[in-house]
Amino acid sequence: MHDIGRAFLAALNLIGSLDTELIGIVGLSLQVSLTATLIAMAIGAPMAGLLAVSRFRGQQAVIVAANAMLGLPPVAVGLFVYLLLSRSGPLGFAGLLFSPMAMIIAQAVLATPIVVAIAHRALATLWLEYGDALQIDGASRARSVQALFMIGRDALLTAFLAAFGRAIAEVGAIIIVGGNIRGFTRTMTTTIALETSKGDLALGLGLGLVLISVSVTVSAGAFLLNSARQS
Repeated sequence: MHDIGRAFLAALNLIGSLDTELIGIVGLSLQVSLTATLIAMAIGAPMAGLLAVSRFRGQQAVIVAANAMLGLPPVAVGLFVYLLLSRSGPLGFAGLLFSPMAMIIAQAVLATPIVVAIAHRALATLWLEYGDALQIDGASRARSVQALFMIGRDALLTAFLAAFGRAIAEVGAIIIVGGNIRGFTRTMTTTIALETSKGDLALGLGLGLVLISVSVTVSAGAFLLNSARQS
């Protein structure tokens, strides 16, 4: 207990000192995770909308696949992205392996199914309620999806927060594709894993506290912003 208490106090001192390395790690984590989440939203939300308003052969299979991919093993995704970006892979010419961009790609792959699954459930329900009225008005598919987005803003916010939570908490995939390089691809989660394994509880615990604070702050900020828009 005394060791844990000392580590906790050391972690608080480290956070209070605004250590340059700590700031860089937190900044990179936010940059990578927010970018990956925005990419997931840009891909997943329109896909969810089209699945909600369209009817085509194989549609149910796509929906089932999107929901099944919610449980993708992060290390398997990391390995897949690694093979794509390695020198012998199809995208090896881009030289993205062991870079922040490689981590963004891996996180986006993990986050996109979350956006599709959550957004589709909500938008499909809204389509059942408002679809007939939109079709009577002659709305195109694109316009119908846009209207559902406006009505279902809360669902899109939920999808964003869930995707961001998955992204910023990720460690397995980004260690594989990012390499956990100090000062370049080291994020909060990979640093926590590394420093804890080395016995440096102060840095690991400090970053853990920052990670929790960031997650709570982003969620609370998004909730308050959405509440302000509704009032």
